[in-house]
Amino acid sequence: MLLLIAWRNIWRNKMRSLLVIISVALGLWAGTFIMAYAFGIIDQRLEDAIENEVSHLQMHHPEFKKDKDPRYYIPQGESLLQRTLNDERTQAASARVLASGMVASAISSTGGQFLGISPEAEQSVTGLQDKIIEGSYLDEEERNRIVIGQKLANKLKVKIRSKIVLTFQDTSGHLVAGAFRIAGIYKTPNTTYDETHLFVKSQDLRALLGLQDEFHEVAIMLKDPDKLEEFQGALQQQYQDIQIESWKELAPELRYMIESLDQYIIIFLVIILLALSFGIVNTMLMAVLERVREIGMLMAIGMNKTKLFGMVSLETIFLVMIATPVGLVLAYTTNQLLGQYGLDLSGLYQEGYAALGFNPIIYPHLDNIYYVRIMIMVAVAALLASVYPAITAIRLNPVTAIRKI
Repeated sequence: MLLLIAWRNIWRNKMRSLLVIISVALGLWAGTFIMAYAFGIIDQRLEDAIENEVSHLQMHHPEFKKDKDPRYYIPQGESLLQRTLNDERTQAASARVLASGMVASAISSTGGQFLGISPEAEQSVTGLQDKIIEGSYLDEEERNRIVIGQKLANKLKVKIRSKIVLTFQDTSGHLVAGAFRIAGIYKTPNTTYDETHLFVKSQDLRALLGLQDEFHEVAIMLKDPDKLEEFQGALQQQYQDIQIESWKELAPELRYMIESLDQYIIIFLVIILLALSFGIVNTMLMAVLERVREIGMLMAIGMNKTKLFGMVSLETIFLVMIATPVGLVLAYTTNQLLGQYGLDLSGLYQEGYAALGFNPIIYPHLDNIYYVRIMIMVAVAALLASVYPAITAIRLNPVTAIRKI
């Protein structure tokens, strides 16, 4: 009986009840979509960083990363590379020769990171050839060719076939310089990376550094990323004199971002639910104060405070129970559609996102467990929101309430 009375009460003022339902549904839709958007943008950044920048694992001489001194190359690197490639867990691996220095054109100069690569191996790890937007990839037959990022090309004011000069220290500590002709210009979602990383063939960079067949870095991609820690531990035991780092050590800011995302999302959702709860409390309190005389009559004919409390609470809960499935279904549908087709923000924020390393095309997604968490949090919020209006109702004096006009 109490359920029926509470259900009828919420539809006595249809407009007000519908407004509450719509506001709660839209609030849940917006909050859930923002959660999916946040997960989508972080996952996209992680995927791009692993594919384009750091890979799953990198191997270096323990002293190399301190000062990027080219003297510290990987000992017995060719043997290590072949063993890594022969491991069934390895998808691809690329050996790189590294140097840091200045890159200069006829107009401008800036600092840069120079990567000497095997074009075929690098393609299997980073897909660099697929990111060429102008010109061509490195040709095994041509010497002293270089591929640079679009951001750097604009900064140096150069184009395809322009000549640029790289200046850096060799393994003896002497300053050396080499002239390279631009073969291709690439572009990734991270313009900061594009501005600082230049790719040449490993033999061209070795000749300037004074190396033979040595290299400074091995970048590894795995078939199954879930086996990352297991594979890293196995490699570290096998090569104890080599520094082996996963993307979590190479890009700690991404690891911290991912680890803290859950907490930020919960805090954000709590703020939204608090705002919705205050709206519900205000609406229900207004509904109670409009029905003071009616409530007084109910108390006068024998409705006890427990039932009255339950009636007002049920009215609040019914409103939220109607709004929650509507909001979550809208959010789930939106997330599924945008997760499949993507949300293209390139027309609005492409430069801003690219400067931070984010892809302007976002694919929102949210695991089903989060929808369950949201329903639980909404249920708790509905119960809490019903308390104050219900307490206000049971505190009314029947005699005084009946006399209200």
